[in-house]
Amino acid sequence: MGVPKGLRYSQEHEWVKDENGNFRVGITEFAQSELGDIVFVELPEVGAELQANEPFGSVESVKTVSELYAPISGKVVEVNEELTDNPEYVNESPFEKAWMVLIEPANPSEVEQLLTAEQYEEMINEA
Repeated sequence: MGVPKGLRYSQEHEWVKDENGNFRVGITEFAQSELGDIVFVELPEVGAELQANEPFGSVESVKTVSELYAPISGKVVEVNEELTDNPEYVNESPFEKAWMVLIEPANPSEVEQLLTAEQYEEMINEA
């Protein structure tokens, strides 16, 4: 199971990628494999204010509905509209095509509190 280096991870299985001071967010390969086939993705509007560790959307699979939790606080500056028509991207390409939101952070240092790839890998191997 892939855990790309250079990203940060939340304990709720979201990944965060620094893109020139804004942060792209999605769910990990581990999360999508646990959920099964994704059939619907609900995301916030551009401009929404997110609070770290608070729900910001949801993914629905054939098995369950699971909330998405903001790994950091900030404002949504971009939303991946492709997921509306192509929720299967979450299963097929969790780290590329299936990013969910781009966040302008309220406090960029919050990212330092997230797990490194090594720490995340250790966490899912213990699960």
